[in-house]
Amino acid sequence: MIELRKDPITARWVIINDSRDFQFDLDENTGDDSLCPFCLGKERLIPEPIACYDQKGNKIDKYSNKWQVKVIPNNKPILTIEGSILRKAEGIYDKMKGVGAHEILIESPKHLVNDMKADDFVASILAAQDRINDLKNDLRFEYILVFKNHGKTAGSTISHPHFQLVALPIIPKSVKEEMTISKRYYDFKERCLFCDIIDQEITFGTRIVMETSSFVAFVPFASRYPFETWILPKEHSEDFRNLKDKYKLEELAEISISVLRRLKKALGNMPYNLVVHSYPLKQERIPHYHWYIEIIPKITKFSGFEFGSGIYVNPTIPEESAKFLREAE
Repeated sequence: MIELRKDPITARWVIINDSRDFQFDLDENTGDDSLCPFCLGKERLIPEPIACYDQKGNKIDKYSNKWQVKVIPNNKPILTIEGSILRKAEGIYDKMKGVGAHEILIESPKHLVNDMKADDFVASILAAQDRINDLKNDLRFEYILVFKNHGKTAGSTISHPHFQLVALPIIPKSVKEEMTISKRYYDFKERCLFCDIIDQEITFGTRIVMETSSFVAFVPFASRYPFETWILPKEHSEDFRNLKDKYKLEELAEISISVLRRLKKALGNMPYNLVVHSYPLKQERIPHYHWYIEIIPKITKFSGFEFGSGIYVNPTIPEESAKFLREAE
C-alpha cells in the first residue's frame, strides 16, 4: 500500500509505504563495484532507462553506452507513477493515493568519482532540469524535489554517485512555510528576504564560506546542523529551472564541488544530504521566493529534545564553522 495521510494537528503529509525495503545495499566505504547496478555494463540489473545524457547534458539515445548521466525509475519508489490521486476523507482525516514519480539520476558511469569535474556536475544539473520540465507536464504533480544522499547514515544504499528526484502530488509543508514567511517579508519591505540575507552575509563576511560572481555559499546564521551550508544565486530567481546560462551553470558546479571538497577536508568522508529548494510547479513567477541548495553533513543525531520541542541544538558556532571551511581549501 502506498498512500499519503495528513496529520490534522500539524497539517503535515506523511507517506505510508509498506514496500520500502531495498533490493541493493552496498557499503559505501568498500569501493567494490562488482555488484553495483549503476555501473556501465550492468544494465541487466536496473529498470529500463528513462533517459540518457552526454557530457554536455544533451539528451541521447537511452540505450547508448556513451552516457554521462543516466536516469532510471527507482526500483522501490517512495510513490508510484500509476493511478489517480483520489483524495478523500476517512472520518476527520484526509488521505490520497500515493501517486508520484521517483527517479534516480546516475551521475557517472564510474563507480567512485574521487575528483568530480565541473562539466560532470553541469551535466547532472541539466539532466535534472530536463526531467523536471518533462514531469511538470503531468497535472497530478505539484512539487518536484531534487536531492542527494551520500553515505548510509544519510539514507544512501548505493555508493555509486547519484541524485534522486521525487515528484509529489502536494506541496511540502516546509516549502509552504518558506513561501509564507518570505511573502510576509516582501509585503512589508517590498524586497526579497533571501536577497537581503545574501547582501547582509556578504557585507558581514563572518559566515561566508566562498563566493563567485554569481553565487555565494555561507553557513546560515541559525544553522540547525554543524557545518550546514547554503548555496544561493546572487541574482534573484525563484526557480532552479531558470538557470540556463552556461557560465552560471559552470559557476554553480564549481562552488558546489568546492564546498563539498572543503567539507570532506574538514570532516573526512562524512555522510551528507544535498537538497535543492525550488518553487512549486504550478505557481506563477513571484518576487519573494529564491531557490537555493542546502548541504547538511550528518555528524549529529536527534535526541528526544529535538523531537519533542522541534528546536534544534547545534553544538558548533556557525561563524567558526564558516571560518574552518574557508581555510579548508
